[in-house]
Amino acid sequence: MKILTKITIGLAASALLLVGCNAANTEAKAEKSVVKPTITEANLGYRGTNDLLKEDVIPPKVEYHSAAPGTSKKFPRAFQDAPPMIPHDTTGMLPITKDNNQCVSCHMPDMASSMGATPIPISHFTNFRPKTAVKGDKILKNGKNLKNTSNEDMADISIKVDKDQKLYAGRFNCSQCHAPQATNNLVDESHFTPVYTSPDGASKSSWDQSKWMQHIDTAK
Repeated sequence: MKILTKITIGLAASALLLVGCNAANTEAKAEKSVVKPTITEANLGYRGTNDLLKEDVIPPKVEYHSAAPGTSKKFPRAFQDAPPMIPHDTTGMLPITKDNNQCVSCHMPDMASSMGATPIPISHFTNFRPKTAVKGDKILKNGKNLKNTSNEDMADISIKVDKDQKLYAGRFNCSQCHAPQATNNLVDESHFTPVYTSPDGASKSSWDQSKWMQHIDTAK
């Protein structure tokens, strides 16, 4: 009888021990699982409402970085060779016109280093569009007859680099690719992680004149 009593007590103690362990594990799992706040359809949109027909909605004011040029911290590029975004205040600089482009006063290669600015790369002083004309049923590029296909090794291709570092007209409107960045809080931050193909890809382009133009006569 005493042996049975001891066995019963032992089984009861084991059961209580198991219950206690399970309860502790459940509590630990509950602590680890953090419930993220629900993002509603209204919060997803910049207007703050899911009523697309509502017209009298005032979205939050967009605020931009106010640091003066030369004092701001540069943004890492979003991906390899991505156009760098503007980290400083652009008040009075935009829109860029043919008579007013204040970007060149700091970003031209001969000035950029002393101004702490990113220098304009050689690609922006390059015309990648050879002179093309249609004569009858022929397409002439740099005065030479062009077949249906073309590549950088063909004789009809000529890319010209301006030796005097005069911006190519197609690159003059800087804000087509480079833009100031808003400081507003996002509903959900970007989780994209860039992978750069060069060690300094976060701050520098890998565009190299010799790499892309080794088969092309740039003296034409």
